[in-house]
Amino acid sequence: MFWGKIFSTKYNLVIAICDEELLNKKVGKEFKIKISKDFYGEKLIDTNIALKLMKKATIGNLIGRNIIDLAKKNGFIIRENIILIDGIPHAQFVKI
Repeated sequence: MFWGKIFSTKYNLVIAICDEELLNKKVGKEFKIKISKDFYGEKLIDTNIALKLMKKATIGNLIGRNIIDLAKKNGFIIRENIILIDGIPHAQFVKI
């Protein structure tokens, strides 16, 4: 399961998805981020919904081993797009 949130703008559909267990965690030493409920935590979603959202989105912000694996397996990101923050994979994608 994942936490996901949709942001609509005039030209884009932006999604933020994180692995369920990461919500409200702080990660990083030099580069610190909080995986906040405000940004990621609108709705608890399953794999099928996460895939549908990534297909519809023009911009994606993803964090967590499970969502990154799903995005990689389905061609939304490649290995070179992934950074590690305290060992937790994070990636973004933009469709043009």
